[in-house]
Amino acid sequence: MHCSLCEASIRRALSRLPGALEVHVSVAHGEALVRYDPERARPEDFYRTLEALGFTVQPPEEAAALAREEAELQTARRKVMWAGLALGIGSGLMGFRLLIGPHPLGMAGMAALAFAMALGPARFILRNGLQSLRRRILNQDVLVLTAALAGLIGGGVGVLDPSFPAGAFLGTTVFVLAFHIIGGYFSVRVHVQASQAVRRLLQLQPEQANRIRPDGSEETIPASWLQPGDRIRVRPGERIPADGIVRAGASAVDESLLTGEPLPRDRLPGDPVIAGSINLSGALIVEVTRVGEETFLRQVARLVAEARAMKPGILRLVDRVLLIYVPAVFAAALAGFLLWTAGPVLMGRAPDPTRALFALLTALVMGYPCALGMATPLAMIRTSGEAAARGILMRSPEAFHVFKDVKAILLDKTGTLTEGRPAWMAAIPLIGDELELLRWAAEAELPSEHPLARAIVATARARGIQPSEPEAFIALPGQGVIAHVKGHEVRVGTPAFLEKQGLDVSAALPALAAQEAMGRTTVLVAVDRRVIGVLAFGDPLKPDAAQTLAALRHLGVEPILVSGDNPGAVRAVAEALGITRAWAGLLPQEKIEIVRQLQRQGLRVAFVGDGINDAPALMQADIGIAIGTGADIALEAADIVIVGKRLQALVEALQLSRASDRLAATNVGLALGFNGMGVLAALTGRVDPIWAMLAMGLSVSTVWLRSISSRLLESAP
Repeated sequence: MHCSLCEASIRRALSRLPGALEVHVSVAHGEALVRYDPERARPEDFYRTLEALGFTVQPPEEAAALAREEAELQTARRKVMWAGLALGIGSGLMGFRLLIGPHPLGMAGMAALAFAMALGPARFILRNGLQSLRRRILNQDVLVLTAALAGLIGGGVGVLDPSFPAGAFLGTTVFVLAFHIIGGYFSVRVHVQASQAVRRLLQLQPEQANRIRPDGSEETIPASWLQPGDRIRVRPGERIPADGIVRAGASAVDESLLTGEPLPRDRLPGDPVIAGSINLSGALIVEVTRVGEETFLRQVARLVAEARAMKPGILRLVDRVLLIYVPAVFAAALAGFLLWTAGPVLMGRAPDPTRALFALLTALVMGYPCALGMATPLAMIRTSGEAAARGILMRSPEAFHVFKDVKAILLDKTGTLTEGRPAWMAAIPLIGDELELLRWAAEAELPSEHPLARAIVATARARGIQPSEPEAFIALPGQGVIAHVKGHEVRVGTPAFLEKQGLDVSAALPALAAQEAMGRTTVLVAVDRRVIGVLAFGDPLKPDAAQTLAALRHLGVEPILVSGDNPGAVRAVAEALGITRAWAGLLPQEKIEIVRQLQRQGLRVAFVGDGINDAPALMQADIGIAIGTGADIALEAADIVIVGKRLQALVEALQLSRASDRLAATNVGLALGFNGMGVLAALTGRVDPIWAMLAMGLSVSTVWLRSISSRLLESAP
């Protein structure tokens, strides 16, 4: 697939087949997703149609696709080396012609070089052009095909007619093919760097697992060997290798990147666990319940793959321009031919077929804008440097030119608008004051490794409290702790834990309800069997969240909150940031559906997230933006990556995308301007093709200088 116009030709051809119900095509990933009636069609019907259009059909196998892309990039690099060598030799031969005039040896050398390029490194260009014509697509491949053939024909005519500058025509063929190869290399490089989201997702699942044998001993096996019913041991710090149920042990498990919940979950016997989540504290024995395609990670992988093909396509700027420019070049070339054949006849003079043919061929040669293939990549390179200085990585050409049109930006909560870690939010004393409540809790929790315990101790120390070691300490996973502190018995834990211990928690109920309504996690503190207060934990907003959303609204973009977190936490964040549309408790497929609903309304949509559960929506959105502290899969599924936690970079990315689009449009205009004037001049039938080569060099130089000298934003932070 060589251009965004290929999408329409493939979609049109496949949709016409009997039994085709729905066809989605992604030029960025070279994929098609087809829903069909199996009673009326078979996959082979679609394969044959694609092959008839000139496409090579490959199965959507990630490892094979990666190998093909890497091989394609290596091939493109070799061709660029040959193109550079051909440009050097061709320039030398043209300089030789300018110094001593036309010479048989020079013409023979240029002919050999032109045919070596056409039949060697550039053979694929001619094939692509012919395939595009078969698909009724007028794109850059068609332009380069006609320009190269015009040069070869002009060279052949020059052998028979000395009035034709054969060497110059052949030289333009060399230059046209070489510059097109160089421009094509940039496109291949961008494509190969596109998302490998599914492959990276599957790497999150551990490759090995510690399976427990019937006799109680352990064996280390590949995780892919696990079967439902197997029991595995997961030690602290390890990722859980399969979906399952805890059968023994207790631990806190970090599922934030999988589910969007910021606080770790205590897992006790009978509780489910998800493959890819991290076991934080205690050892667990897990009975495997789901493997292979049924696991949570595989389901997300499938959603990502489907979203990749269903991602809305765009008609790229260059292709939009070429829809007008290519017919205009052909019309001008034909007009030049008619000007010197039919024109003189209409005026009562004899036609001039030699001049007419010269005008036709020169116009076709002049019509190929060699700088066009570099216009967008150079704008991308310029903008990428500015963006990188601000901690923004733009990973695809669509990111530069689609983000500017975004009208709705969907933001995940955990790790995007918030810090993504549990933090102390409030202390509500029922007896005594806040500092006393914190001191009792910190001293009781000091030996604990639980994330909430660490947050309590860190908060106490920040408030000037230096907790001392308790005389005795017992941790009850999933419930709380019991400690003896300076002769007093201190309990810190969930309300259910304290009630189970026979304590009266009624005085704390109003405070508990108020904090839980805001989506916060609460624990009670009791000293000598009396509840003395409530501690609340939550996920704090990033310092620049409010400023960022205000700036986005000013730029005409509506922020929308979508989260897998609980409704109370989502509502609190939405109210704090003035967000009017918010969804809570969403699964990955539900986030995708919200994105698609907005897209069906005709909106360009951006999605910002950092978790595995965000990856499908990141891929489905017109522009996916990942926070760089998130999961690998989120980073790989995104078009834009924000390095670090600075949310204000979203605004800068939007401003840079608009500046990049203006720069690319200027570059395209410059590239076409030089050649457009050359085409008009060629109609006289007196313009030597050597001027086409000079125009190529001048247009490339101008576009390059324009790209590196443009100011995008005033200053980096």
